[in-house]
Parts: sequence; structure tokens; C-alpha cells
Amino acid sequence: MSQYFRITAYHPTEDISAIIDSNGMFEKLWQFSSFLIQKGFKILEVSTDDKLIDVNIEKAEQDNEHIILRANDSGKPIYLDYELRGASYRAVQVNGKTYIPDREVTV
Repeated sequence: MSQYFRITAYHPTEDISAIIDSNGMFEKLWQFSSFLIQKGFKILEVSTDDKLIDVNIEKAEQDNEHIILRANDSGKPIYLDYELRGASYRAVQVNGKTYIPDREVTV
């Protein structure tokens, strides 16, 4: 069974941030995180399909061979409060692409 994972990461040496999805390449979330850490990234947010809420990022098609770069930009990601259905959530944004990493955490 494939798993849909999303990670927001920051690469301090390059001063870039990214939102990256995996839909089938990794069986476990820790494997995906470990892969990015080996590339020099610091993991800021981790999400599974059942926890995240997409604001303006569509889910990626299943791909067992690639990770999918959803957004990247220089500097660190922006954190903001996002109002949805009467609740306020902590959202993360990179280059205009926004999502809520955990639907169970409100601010």
C-alpha cells in the first residue's frame, strides 16, 4: 500500500525551503525524512494524507520512483494563521503555496 507524505524542509547551507511530497516512493514517513536529512535538509513539518489540509496545493499522482517538489523559495518558510470553516489553523507557506500540516491542531 502506498503512502502519501508531505514534508516542509529547510536547507541552511543553501538558504532554501521546500514543500516536498512523496506518494509511493517511501513506505514509512521516517524513510522520507531520513532521505532529505541525508541531502542536508532540516525537517520542519511532516504530514500524512489523513492529517494535512491542502489550501492551494493539489495532491500529486502516485509515483513510486520520484519525490515531488511542490514549492521552493529562498529563505525559511512563512508560518501564518489560516481561517477555515470557523477554525484557525497554523499553516505553512513556501513561494505562495500553502497547506495546514495538522488538521487536529488549531490556534
